[in-house]
Amino acid sequence: MHQDARLIFLALRRADRPKWLLPAVVLLLFFALDPLNLALPTLGIFDDLIMLPLLLRLLVKLSGAQRLALAPTAR
Repeated sequence: MHQDARLIFLALRRADRPKWLLPAVVLLLFFALDPLNLALPTLGIFDDLIMLPLLLRLLVKLSGAQRLALAPTAR
């Protein structure tokens, strides 16, 4: 999960990133900070341990963040 977060961070810094990536990351952050985690603790554990890593991995795959992070930047 740490590597996926790093790849997304590096991809967000690129000018040639997909336009939908920034809103998707913001939505993922809102999902991580969802107040339902306080109201339903078991659902919060499910979110934090299973859903967040899966959604983060999906963002990396769909955005091509690994390719963007490894590609040289144009100067």
